[in-house]
Amino acid sequence: MKKVSDIDWGRWKPTEKATLLFVIRAGRILLIHKKRGLGAGKINGPGGRIEAGETPRHCAIREVQEELCITATGVKRAGRLHFQFVDNFSIRGDVFTATGYKGTPTETAEAIPHWFPVNRLPFKRMWADDRVWMPLLLAGTPFEGWFIFDGDRMLDHVVKART
Repeated sequence: MKKVSDIDWGRWKPTEKATLLFVIRAGRILLIHKKRGLGAGKINGPGGRIEAGETPRHCAIREVQEELCITATGVKRAGRLHFQFVDNFSIRGDVFTATGYKGTPTETAEAIPHWFPVNRLPFKRMWADDRVWMPLLLAGTPFEGWFIFDGDRMLDHVVKART
């Protein structure tokens, strides 16, 4: 399994379901330096695993509260990502954007908040897939993406704009 086409995505079941939420305002995006868990040491959006009985939207808002001590406002769905790792771990991620927030972004045990200009994202410090779908997120274009990873290395991907 090294290609997106190697997988029957219609029958695929993720090991985990998770979310990402990006606050975007005034030409800047709020990202985190992840301190622990999957992607520790990378720059990413705040997010995490969906809990039993929780909607993806609720999870995204809760995770931002837990990781940055803020409540996202103006939250809307942006896309969906499907990740298959060669070690058989898999994750489906629902991606959201927010136009604002209440509170002050604060460092926690999980994350250090950082604002970046949307035209100068630190892709070398991010997951390899981010440079593929983030332009769609920033353009406000709904998207869906499928990715194959071996550890941190992206082996293959397909990303489609959705209407």
